Amino acid sequence: MDTATGMCYNTRGDLMLKTVKNSVYLYEERGGSARPFFWLGDTAWLLLQKLDLNEAEAYLDNRAARRFNVVQAVLAHDENFGRAGAEIDFNDPAAAEEYWKKAEAITELAEKRGIYTAWLPVWGSMVKKGLLNQGNAAAYAEFLAERLGGRENVIWVLGGDIRGENGLEVWKIMAATLRTKNPERLITFHPFGRTCSADRFGGTGLLDFDMFQSGHRRYDQSSLGAWDDNAEKEDFFGEDNWKYVRKCLSSADPKPVLDGEPSYEGIHQGLHDFSQPFWRAGDARRYAYWSVFEGACGHTYGANSVMQFYKPSDEKPSYDAREYWTDGINLPGSGQMKYLYELMTSVDFASGKHNDGLVSNEGSCGYDRITAFSGRDFAFIYDFSGGPFKICADALGFKPRRSEWFDPTNGKRSAADIDLGGEVVPPVNAEDCADMVLALRA
Repeated sequence: MDTATGMCYNTRGDLMLKTVKNSVYLYEERGGSARPFFWLGDTAWLLLQKLDLNEAEAYLDNRAARRFNVVQAVLAHDENFGRAGAEIDFNDPAAAEEYWKKAEAITELAEKRGIYTAWLPVWGSMVKKGLLNQGNAAAYAEFLAERLGGRENVIWVLGGDIRGENGLEVWKIMAATLRTKNPERLITFHPFGRTCSADRFGGTGLLDFDMFQSGHRRYDQSSLGAWDDNAEKEDFFGEDNWKYVRKCLSSADPKPVLDGEPSYEGIHQGLHDFSQPFWRAGDARRYAYWSVFEGACGHTYGANSVMQFYKPSDEKPSYDAREYWTDGINLPGSGQMKYLYELMTSVDFASGKHNDGLVSNEGSCGYDRITAFSGRDFAFIYDFSGGPFKICADALGFKPRRSEWFDPTNGKRSAADIDLGGEVVPPVNAEDCADMVLALRA
């Protein structure tokens, strides 16, 4: 990293993902020119453990067609590298040669499709158990940097559903080693539910960008008496994942930040009680638009059956998954994420920011909250519940020459005949749901 500019430079090829000093967005450099990179991730934790190469190729084809450009997956998930049949030994990882060949092959398959592999070196539980520790963390990180770090589409994601203070010295060693051996690759941390990497690593210089896990709980599920309760009494924002973005971006040293694990489509609300409703496509859309319009550098989607790659050969699914992964990859929410990508990349989104003053919410909160994101020649207003709102024209900054309704369920646009001084009432979308985006352009 060049400390003067804050840019990470790739010395081995013409493609790299980088951060830029004083920007809260990621950038992708190709052939010497950089452009803002909108992270659209998919949760694929057990991709390496559960799928053979033909299956992995089918999965990646599906995700590429849906505009996903990042997949988050784990290299060492449990003592046996998941179900891959290779015994784990962090003191001698190279012994599992066939396993690492497979990891390389999947990374290459993703690269050919324009997809970054956001590899978690180890799931947090392996650090809690002491299998990866201060004695072997440096050697393992060095091995990964040499084995996989040469690929331009690799991102390192430390952690794995764990608080940073659990195994803190291990994470420090991993980050320092990867930074030394693999300086051209970005590093972040996947934290425990309803916490953010900045809570522990803010100001340390260990991470290039921040990630939070808004998790799978409703507003009324702050304490369920389960293993994933936030016993440390962190802020509980419920479904308001945008509040993590606001908290991070208002810090003294803001970095690019995104929701690395919101509520999965097809998982029970709260995870543990299977009598509770399932999170649906509309919920997945809400998490995405709320956080991105707050200023997140992108978003990661997840589906219950896909994150675990539930197969007919499995004895039973985790978290009551209803369909096999081959059907789960086609859930409606996964296909609708690309419309957010297309909307954001249709403008210079890196010049934009959340615009609190653009919409008069009149105290609305929860599902009734209306959020706005605007730049010098565009403004997007997301209304989840379909309630009427008023636009504060003084906060717009330009005279709109085109007004359109953007349907987040299918990406279609239709003319919006609105009065800037009057009440705006959104139409229903193609799914007969309430959420819509009003797009204003100069």
